[in-house]
Amino acid sequence: MTTADYIANQLFNSGVRYMFGIPGGPSIPYMEAFKKTGIEFILTSNEASAGIMADVSARLTGIPGVCHATFGPGATNIATGAGGALLDRSPVIVLTSEMDDQMVRRTTQMNIDHQKLFEPLTKATFRLNRHNVTRIMQQSLKLCTEEYPGPVHIGLPADIEGIEVSEVPEIIPERGIKDFPNDIHKIKSLLGEARRPLLAVGLTAKRLGIGKELLSYLERFKIPVVITPMAKGIMPEEHPSYAGVLFHALSDYLEDIYETADLVIGIGYDPVEYNYESWMPDVPLIHFSTIETDMPERENVVQFAGSPDEWFGLLQNINQGSLIFEKNVIKGIRDEMSSVFNGFTGHFGPVAVLKILQDNLPFNSIITADVGSHLHLMGQFWNTGGKDNLIMTNGWSGMGFGIPAAMAASICKPRSKTVCITGDGGFLMMAGEMVTAKRYTLPIIVVVLSDGELNLIKLKQSWKDIPPYGTSLYSGDLFGSDTFLGVKVLNADNHEAMIKCINTALTLSEPVIINAMIDPEDYKWLVVKR
Repeated sequence: MTTADYIANQLFNSGVRYMFGIPGGPSIPYMEAFKKTGIEFILTSNEASAGIMADVSARLTGIPGVCHATFGPGATNIATGAGGALLDRSPVIVLTSEMDDQMVRRTTQMNIDHQKLFEPLTKATFRLNRHNVTRIMQQSLKLCTEEYPGPVHIGLPADIEGIEVSEVPEIIPERGIKDFPNDIHKIKSLLGEARRPLLAVGLTAKRLGIGKELLSYLERFKIPVVITPMAKGIMPEEHPSYAGVLFHALSDYLEDIYETADLVIGIGYDPVEYNYESWMPDVPLIHFSTIETDMPERENVVQFAGSPDEWFGLLQNINQGSLIFEKNVIKGIRDEMSSVFNGFTGHFGPVAVLKILQDNLPFNSIITADVGSHLHLMGQFWNTGGKDNLIMTNGWSGMGFGIPAAMAASICKPRSKTVCITGDGGFLMMAGEMVTAKRYTLPIIVVVLSDGELNLIKLKQSWKDIPPYGTSLYSGDLFGSDTFLGVKVLNADNHEAMIKCINTALTLSEPVIINAMIDPEDYKWLVVKR
């Protein structure tokens, strides 16, 4: 078997059915091997998109995502997607073409050290040679899925694709996992003493799919819950214990919950989203995760590294008879936040658009949210119904995420309608991918909240009493036409027009853009100053 054939077969046998990227000359033999094996190459307009699509496909399928780029500029572009997979915890294999051994250390066109480039952006970076192909492929597929999941980079020298390799798998020694000294006694003691505990549920819990276990636990132990943005959907927003989302819009209202807590319990909480010390009061903290985690340097912090079964086993030690659960306080906070949110629906701003979308989209729609002020509103107020249907980036928080994420979702989950909600800044970063969506006939709906500015930066300038500068994107109409790169554009500047646009878009079997020309004033009142 050649190197190219072996890599293709290893990935196919791992469940991979798509590879995302932009080819170069040395990529051709690999693309042919992938095609022969049954893995489709999805050509993107930008390598960063390929990385994001690999990330999101991994999230939705549980199978490592695969992306590819060529030398130099292709590698630096795809590095954005690699960083996203690293900090949003997605198993991804990043393949890049590299110079052959004779030229790799020479001064030559498009040549940089890819291992140095990807070292801080991945769990590991390798360079294949004629002797290590089987070992590196097996090791990479294993490593990218281990806790925390993340990207592994593999460099493909330009002269080894046709080298014959053995199909006999090498024996990869198990990595010694360092036993974390869990202090069971201290954890049980803190749980037994607590009267007002608070659960903080995060990205790891959502990724591990422990929603049912969490709800079962809350049936017995009535404890308030706050979640991080990427844990959205782990439980229904109407659940009596659900208080709201940390860090996002109106999250300062949650202070009435967490400021009265006498113990914070992190359930699969990942500080990559929001550090504990940024919000929690000076009370003891128990952090349950899968591996040892970076923790605040303060007293009364104890962590447990293990499986969710072990987490919930230990959590049975809470003194149920002493718990104080103020159901009406939680509901009162939620109702007050909802009332404030709904108070902004009277004019055509981002709140009105989100409310109209929530009311008119099919219940099984998958929503991808780009980065910007609108994400703060969606993270707090989008109603998931306890379903895993809202996809965002928060560990990496890279603008431009929304469109490629929607394309990946449409490919992986073709029976669900996929809707991307983005600001005009994020849209402009990945506008070329509308051609990709059209080429593959992906019926995504891209809702662009058009306000002509980088609103979140403008807000942060205002918090520092600095006049807006460097945040204006354009003047007039963003599109000025009823098509963009061959994709239909529907325009809305009021409630009725927006409803009509959605209903029209839902009938189409091709990509469509809804240009929602909003008044951005809502953000000033709803996004919390940090």
